Amino acid sequence: QKLLERRLQTKVYKQGLAKSIHHARVLIRQRHISVGGQLVNVASFNVRTSSEKHIDISANSPYGQGAPGRNAKKRAASKAAAGEDDE
Repeated sequence: QKLLERRLQTKVYKQGLAKSIHHARVLIRQRHISVGGQLVNVASFNVRTSSEKHIDISANSPYGQGAPGRNAKKRAASKAAAGEDDE
C-alpha cells in the first residue's frame, strides 16, 4: 500500500468516523480515536494492515460511551435548574 493511505487520519476518514480528513485529524488530536484499545493522538501514525479493523472511537470519548462533554454537562445542569424552577 501507499504510505499516505496507511496514515491514521486517512483511515479514520475512509472508515466514516470523520466527515473530512481535517475532521479526522482533529478527532485524533483531541484523543477520541483508539487503535486496538490503545489511545492514539498522532495523526501521522502508520496503521498496520492487521490493525485497520481495530480503529474505533475511544471508550472514554463523549462520542463513544464515555462521560458527557463540557457543553452537554452545562446543558443538563441548566435543564435541571429550569425544571426545579417550574415546580
